[in-house]
Amino acid sequence: MGGRLADILERLTTGIDGLDRVLRGGLVQGGAYIVQGRPGAGKTILANQTCFHHARQGGCVLYVTLLAESHTHLFRHLSTLEFFDRGLIPDQVYYINANGTLADSGLPGFVDLLRGEMKRRRATLLVVDGLLTIRETAGSHIDLKECLQAVQGHAEFAGCTVLMLTSADLDEVSPEHTMADGIIELAEDLAGVRAIRRLTVSKHRGSEKLGGLHQFEISARGMSVHPRLEAVYATPSIEDTVLTERTSTGIPALDFILGGGVARASTTLVLGASGTGKTTLGLNFLGQASPEEPALHFGFYETPPRLRAKAQLLGIDLDGMVASGALDILWQPATENLLDAVGHRLLDAVERRGVRRLFIDGFGGFHKASTNPARFLNFATALVNELRARGVTTVATWEVPRLFGGSVEAPMPEISSIVENLLLLRFAEVGARVHRLLAILKMRDSAYDPQIREFRITGHGIELAPTAESAEALLAGSARVQTPPADQPH
Repeated sequence: MGGRLADILERLTTGIDGLDRVLRGGLVQGGAYIVQGRPGAGKTILANQTCFHHARQGGCVLYVTLLAESHTHLFRHLSTLEFFDRGLIPDQVYYINANGTLADSGLPGFVDLLRGEMKRRRATLLVVDGLLTIRETAGSHIDLKECLQAVQGHAEFAGCTVLMLTSADLDEVSPEHTMADGIIELAEDLAGVRAIRRLTVSKHRGSEKLGGLHQFEISARGMSVHPRLEAVYATPSIEDTVLTERTSTGIPALDFILGGGVARASTTLVLGASGTGKTTLGLNFLGQASPEEPALHFGFYETPPRLRAKAQLLGIDLDGMVASGALDILWQPATENLLDAVGHRLLDAVERRGVRRLFIDGFGGFHKASTNPARFLNFATALVNELRARGVTTVATWEVPRLFGGSVEAPMPEISSIVENLLLLRFAEVGARVHRLLAILKMRDSAYDPQIREFRITGHGIELAPTAESAEALLAGSARVQTPPADQPH
């Protein structure tokens, strides 16, 4: 029923990145919504960004303030944001301050003012900034309820959608909440030393919504909402298809022991300590891209200039690939990223360029961006499933902490369950020399050569060589050479 209603009811889009997706298309046209949050939470920006977007779509907006702040002061702050367009004022976005009317004529006078201005301006969107002032003016809950009913009634008759902003911490049984068609709550929390803005739609009458908390940020562009990736892609957007065709890793010897390369639209996770050759392996994988099968390098740690220099030493011309349209490079420093923002940035780039080969250089960068580690596996599962469904062959790296040692630990529980292939790169000491080793730990539904190989990075590229059968404990990082029996030659 909810899905059919969502198709039938007309929508008023907010124009805010991600918010219309959370609202499953936007505000229900003619509905009354409350935007609730403490001072500084972003209510005024959300409302004004919606207003200017609606005006650009041909709508007429009436913005009513009940605050002490002057419109000149408001415009000064809004002028720093890209969506603000003074040319739309006052013909399409009209601001009035009704504080004096409310003080002199009470709630009835305030309602009469709104009714007259909505009719005169032919408003299709009404914003009331200062619902708390109306609550404080009302003598009782009954007076408040009658006022809100009158405003909603006049707006509905005029075909006008209503946004009411309040800094009050209203509960679910308040008159405002019970009468509103939708509640959008804004908040800011501390995650360690970071401040994280969060949005939730706790009510959206007559429509589905993406439930739960969604991160958002405010920049020069205004507000951008980043819906939880696992909520948007609870199931992949495209029906998954199992492909049996193989594609090259860019390393012929590795393709051979993998049985012809990796399956198309599969995900390969490469684990290894710093310096073991993870990025080098990924660059060889990208080197197989073409304009017909474009690739994307999505990295967190190495800057593009350093990446190009490293690739040049391997004989891979990244600049030439970028110029030909075979490759895009996206770098985001692993500092204060928002998990869902980075996830959507990746998927948007994949969609925009029709990416078929993807190298995620540092999957742990996603984990570092997560402020709630408990949800990370769900996020990673949704991301990998969506990439797979879109036909993207992915190689991702994840750094493990131990350079040497007697144990190999997965970076987090169950991560190996969501990928088809799992490779391990390790250092091992043999005869007072450090060797790089490669082991295939997993290939789903495929045979492979389980022998541990030495992994060499040379001036000619990458070479794999058989590891001596006489060496033991290679993966432990400190190999021992077996002593042959006395009757056998050394």
